Amino acid sequence: MIPRAPGTAMNVLISGAGGLIGQAVSAQLRARGHQVSALVRGAQKARPGDLLWQPTRPVDPAQLAAFDAIVHLAGSPIGVRWTAAAKAEIRNSRVQGTANLAQAAAQARQAGGNPRVLLCASAIGYYGNRGCEELVEDSAPGLGFLAEVCCQWEDAAHPAAMAGVRVVPMRSSLVLSPSGGALAKMLPTFRLGAAGMLGGGRQWWSWITLEDAARAFVFALENEQAHGALNLSAPSPVTNAEFTRTLARVLDRPARLAVPAWALRLAAGEMADELLLASQRVLPKRLLEAGFHFEDAELEPALRRLLNRPASGDQALAGK
Repeated sequence: MIPRAPGTAMNVLISGAGGLIGQAVSAQLRARGHQVSALVRGAQKARPGDLLWQPTRPVDPAQLAAFDAIVHLAGSPIGVRWTAAAKAEIRNSRVQGTANLAQAAAQARQAGGNPRVLLCASAIGYYGNRGCEELVEDSAPGLGFLAEVCCQWEDAAHPAAMAGVRVVPMRSSLVLSPSGGALAKMLPTFRLGAAGMLGGGRQWWSWITLEDAARAFVFALENEQAHGALNLSAPSPVTNAEFTRTLARVLDRPARLAVPAWALRLAAGEMADELLLASQRVLPKRLLEAGFHFEDAELEPALRRLLNRPASGDQALAGK
């Protein structure tokens, strides 16, 4: 990571600070010398310096005036069955919350307040199901519910950009951590040797470790040249079949089973097609061009580090 210039510690406000990514980003920011406060929904969760908010309600611009940067991560979970009510909650929690924060940041900036950068969570769902196509930040949006939500989510930050706030949508891929998220949910099945490919396994899965994702957020916050969307994805996406084989090899367990697409659709409905079976071969073009260094660029070494598993014989020889 590019060293932070002396005297540039920032006062940062984070929504979703209690989530997996939010906790990691907060820790990274504090380690870099920045001050961190959280936007929280309930007074019982608040600590000194935190602010209360409701994502669906307007935000008082005066509350944001003292903050140099806003990192907006809040949003309802998407790993649920997509009923009409669930889809409305997924959309509204992201779009309305972002719109309210962006409008308040714009008003605070216009009134002489500090906010100069807004990092907004987004997702590679923006690209839809694209087969083997290599996707970079300039690639066109795709089709489907998640693509629509991501487009609206990113567009909601437009008022802040119009007021001169540097807006950076952070399009996250599959974030790997044994402490939470998708990998934590996969591990019990893989450790039992009862895992396997999803569908045909040919769909591309783009991924990033939690540590690299958090470092990328801090990099984008500190790097004033970072404008527009950034893909939070390691430079080596893999197919689902390769991901399955690699995780099984790291755990030294078999993974010979396969879950047919029809069974996934029966169990999870529309969500299966867009989260589990969709193919998104995403590359972090702008991050690499800006000088960001991935600590975890290849899947197998990343999984071995995350799961504290020794390197295989071939890897150990290669490292000598």
